[in-house]
Amino acid sequence: MRLSKFISICGIATRRKSEDIIRSGRIKVNNITVLEPSLDIDSNKDIILLDDVRIKENKKLIYIALNKPVKFISDLKDDKGRNIARELIDIEGKLFPVGRLDYNSEGLILFTNDGEFANIIMHPRYEIEKEYYVKVKGRLEKDDFMRLKKGIIIDGVLYKVERIEFLKRSLKNNWYNIVIKEGKNRMIRNMCLAIHHPVLKLVRVRIGNIRLGRLEAGQYRFLTDREVTLIKSKKQ
Repeated sequence: MRLSKFISICGIATRRKSEDIIRSGRIKVNNITVLEPSLDIDSNKDIILLDDVRIKENKKLIYIALNKPVKFISDLKDDKGRNIARELIDIEGKLFPVGRLDYNSEGLILFTNDGEFANIIMHPRYEIEKEYYVKVKGRLEKDDFMRLKKGIIIDGVLYKVERIEFLKRSLKNNWYNIVIKEGKNRMIRNMCLAIHHPVLKLVRVRIGNIRLGRLEAGQYRFLTDREVTLIKSKKQ
C-alpha cells in the first residue's frame, strides 16, 4: 500500500493533504524519515509515526453531513478565534472536512475519517457535482448566463458553471440554482463578482447524491450506507 493512502485511511487527512504531510518530513517509517508519498509499506509490519506518534489504521469509518451556519470556518484550527464547524459535531476522534465552505457561506459540508471517500469527492477526475442556492445583487441577463457557462478567466484560471437556473426574486435581487463540478476556492463568489453581480448569500444544498435536506443550521447526521456506496462507486 502507498504511504499516502495508508495515512488517509487512518483518518489523518485526505490523500492530497497526506502527501503534503509526508513531504514536510513529519512521517517516519520504522524510525526513518520518509519524504516520498508513493513509498510502498506493509501496514501489518511497518511502524508508521506522525510527529513521533504511531498511527494505526482506523477500522471504523465515519461519514457526517453538517449544515454549516454562516460565520463558522471549515478548517480544523483558526488563529483568529472564529467559530469552527467541526466543534458542532459531538463525536470523538479525528474527522476532517471534505473540501471547504467559506466563512460567510452556509449549507452542506461533509466530515469523515475516510481519505479515499474524501478524495473521490474533491478530485476533479470524478466530476462530483456541487449544487448551490445563490442570491446575487440585481438580476442576471442572458449574456451573464452565457458567460458563466462558457467560463470566465480570473487571474489566469478558468472558472465555469455546469448549470445555472433562475430560482426566485427577492425584492431587487434574485436567487439562482448553480451547479459546479470543480471546487476552486470562492469560485462562485469570484465569478459573480467578475460579472458585477456580487453574491449576497450562498447555500450549498447538494454534493453528488448527498442532499442537505431538512437539517437545520448547526445540525448534522450520519450518511446512509447507500449515500456512501454511490460516492465510492464513482471510482470503479
